[in-house]
Amino acid sequence: MSSTRSCNTSIKMATNKESRGLMPLFDWFANRQKSGPISRERQQPEIADGLWNKCAACGVLAYTKELRANQMVCLECGYHVRVDSDERIHQLIDANTWTPLDENLRSEDPLQFRDRKAYSDRLTETQEKTGLVDAVQTGEGQLEGLPVALGVMDFRFMGGSMGSVVGEKLTRLVELATQKRYSVIIVCASGGARMQEGMLSLMQMAKISAALDRHREAQLLYIPVLTNPTMGGVTASFAMLGDIILAEPKATIGFAGRRVIEQTLREKLPDDFQTAEDLLCHGFVDAIVPRTQLKKTLKQLISLHQTQTTTHHLVQWEAMALSSSSISSRVSASGGVEAQRAFGWANR
Repeated sequence: MSSTRSCNTSIKMATNKESRGLMPLFDWFANRQKSGPISRERQQPEIADGLWNKCAACGVLAYTKELRANQMVCLECGYHVRVDSDERIHQLIDANTWTPLDENLRSEDPLQFRDRKAYSDRLTETQEKTGLVDAVQTGEGQLEGLPVALGVMDFRFMGGSMGSVVGEKLTRLVELATQKRYSVIIVCASGGARMQEGMLSLMQMAKISAALDRHREAQLLYIPVLTNPTMGGVTASFAMLGDIILAEPKATIGFAGRRVIEQTLREKLPDDFQTAEDLLCHGFVDAIVPRTQLKKTLKQLISLHQTQTTTHHLVQWEAMALSSSSISSRVSASGGVEAQRAFGWANR
């Protein structure tokens, strides 16, 4: 009986303390937690959109500002996050030197193509979503003080597919570079030719290749940079026509897709098939360059080529000068007969 009375007394005292506001703070918080479930919003603190970035390879959460300072390369595992064309231009071109070209070229819909939606509607929707006119940005600028012509494909725009506008802009870029004697750099990121434009998209392969051949004949440098992914008609044309072909680590590079090849051959392909490392082993790529080293590497290659080109031109001019002086002396001595023979004019 005495124990029961003491228990009842303690319960009454606790109740009186709670009613008078004398309940211990710890007990008050405990009662609050029991009284209502914690909502999902309270369990997971809100993170501002774009503030953090989770690596697709290792899963590490990185502060986006630090990731961008490392050119969107994971600080933990070195995974290369896909970047858009604006970010790529910012990474490669010196500040306040970029001059865009042919910004107003727009794709038409000559075939009136329609799949799940009309091609014209798909173009308008993608343009509004990305802020781009088409799948490539072209322009001229300076890379570590060296003038270059740069084309950057953007995978966000219909998978970086190559249509008439992409082909025309790249062709004009190469022709301008040939005229101004600039080195050309094209950063490739594409799924291939754009099926919605049919044969017109396939024609761009030959058109760009012809412009690059004239660029080569002028003894000028062209460097394609193959990023993830570079496939289809882009690989089958200008992506593989470079004087020096560079690639980013682990980039997927090929023509037909892996699944199509496996179904055709009816056999399992190696895990590293169609990777930059596999292509390097087979001689399709000259070097794999991490993105953080790309600008420095491009500068070294362009500087080396310009030095060799300048030396070659000096030798040519010296040879022409010696030849000219020799011909002049022979012309004065022989009355022009030797000059006719030297230039192959005789018997015409």
